[in-house]
Amino acid sequence: MAKFNPAAVVLALAASTMMAGDYDALLGAMKKAWPQVGTIAVVCDSNGSKASLAALTGAAGGMKVIVVDVKGPQDMGKAIGTLTGRKPDAVVLLAGDHVAGDGSSAASFLIQRMAALKVPTAATTEAGVKQGAALGIGSGTGGKLLSNAKVAAVAGVAVPAGAAAL
Repeated sequence: MAKFNPAAVVLALAASTMMAGDYDALLGAMKKAWPQVGTIAVVCDSNGSKASLAALTGAAGGMKVIVVDVKGPQDMGKAIGTLTGRKPDAVVLLAGDHVAGDGSSAASFLIQRMAALKVPTAATTEAGVKQGAALGIGSGTGGKLLSNAKVAAVAGVAVPAGAAAL
């Protein structure tokens, strides 16, 4: 019989709650700033990001979520093709995803291609906003609403009211 480390269980539950809070805040800010957003997309390794995907879909309440599964950077071209065909209203970066998470070259590629298609990207970290996400809020931003005005303009969306510009 497997033994569970109580500290590990508490940390896992706390991380899950923190992620849920991050996505609640992020999607709330998106709905307020971009009310036209009804479909969001996520590009990630779905097996490696199960907890984040569950937190995001739980917070999405009423929004359609498209998940594009990638196993490595070599899959990003196909992911962009899928997103071009599915036409999401926005893309959300999963901070901890090992393929297309904040700070990765795959996320930069995704952000640039989506902005050119007039699809904004949102993140839960400051790194994601610095990288080009048009909007960011979550524990990775210190709870502050951040915006990348240059990318928001390229994607054709408004800068959220009260957002600090990066």
